[in-house]
Amino acid sequence: MSQKVLTKAEEQVMQTLWKLQKAGLREITNAMPEPKPHTNTVATILKILAEKDFVSVEAYARMNFYSPTISKEEYSGQRIAGIAHSYFDGSFNKVISCMVKNKNVSISDLELLIEQLKKKPCLHSSSIF
Repeated sequence: MSQKVLTKAEEQVMQTLWKLQKAGLREITNAMPEPKPHTNTVATILKILAEKDFVSVEAYARMNFYSPTISKEEYSGQRIAGIAHSYFDGSFNKVISCMVKNKNVSISDLELLIEQLKKKPCLHSSSIF
């Protein structure tokens, strides 16, 4: 999937759909946080998400059921990589340094990250630092 970005409204619907995995329009709307958007608004957003290939639509008994075509983890990874590329010259080292500087990441978070990297080395781990 290409580097497509969700709008705020699309992301709210996707967050709900990622939790539900497969659901109809009313189920998605009912699972959304307050204030709940109108069902027609959610239907329009789902149509756009289908056009953008973020969701698949399956018709069954005159009802549409929606499923995400991209996982939350995959989308999050693409967005983080896009931010790193756009704002930090593609350097995850700069991203993490910025997060440490702004106190968004603690030393214990970094230690946990290092332990995870040691256990399961990433294919691109040499490009992280």
